[in-house]
Amino acid sequence: MALAAGAILLIGTGYTSARVNSDAMDPTYSPGEVVFLERVDAGAIERGDVVLYRTENRYEGMAVLQRVIGMGGDHVRQSPGGPVTVNEKPLVEPYLKDSGPSGVVRAYDVVVPEGRLFLLGDHRANANDSRFFLTEQSGSIAATAVRARTLDSHTGLLMLASTALLGLLLAAGGLAAGIVSWVKRRAGRSLMR
Repeated sequence: MALAAGAILLIGTGYTSARVNSDAMDPTYSPGEVVFLERVDAGAIERGDVVLYRTENRYEGMAVLQRVIGMGGDHVRQSPGGPVTVNEKPLVEPYLKDSGPSGVVRAYDVVVPEGRLFLLGDHRANANDSRFFLTEQSGSIAATAVRARTLDSHTGLLMLASTALLGLLLAAGGLAAGIVSWVKRRAGRSLMR
């Protein structure tokens, strides 16, 4: 009962979780790790967010976790071995695997169409991200394809603990109300005899 109440509350609040299936976001998120997410509208997405999205024409329609590098109107480019630049400013990317711009298959230079996002994995050498779809609207995806964005681990754990506690409190309250009701019915029957 408490788990059901907690699950209903979790769904109703706009938070969810997902298990990481690849190392494309390593070291930020490792395979098997559970990440906590909040559902967001396209207008709430910001550069640097790690988002969960799903598109029909990529990854067999499966949900994918990647980092937002560019947004509508941004000029994103990278030369082999060089840093990613957004609007001519090099990105500082401390989250990258091996602390370098590894995994560049070829140079790219795109302007992200309005309403769309350019996404990269943190483990560039093992991420099948926007760089591999450059012929499809500059490798971008529609911002509306985003289902949720990750929460930092402390927020996620706090949210999960709060949800579980509230679920337990609701279950205890329901159980107490049921016992009180049962006792009153029993007492009422005893008085009638």
